[in-house]
Amino acid sequence: MVKIMAVVTTEKESVGGGAPLFYARDKEEMQELAHLLEKLLNAAAHQLNEHSFLIVYRG
Repeated sequence: MVKIMAVVTTEKESVGGGAPLFYARDKEEMQELAHLLEKLLNAAAHQLNEHSFLIVYRG
């Protein structure tokens, strides 16, 4: 089963839910934050669209 660990986005109004949300100022910061979380959490970062990444558990 896939577990969503976090969401990284540049559009605050387009996301919600129970996972931790991280808001970035721009697309570059969003990508940097997603890849940092990917490494720190031993997870996988998947880009949903041009404004959002999902960070999911690899196990």
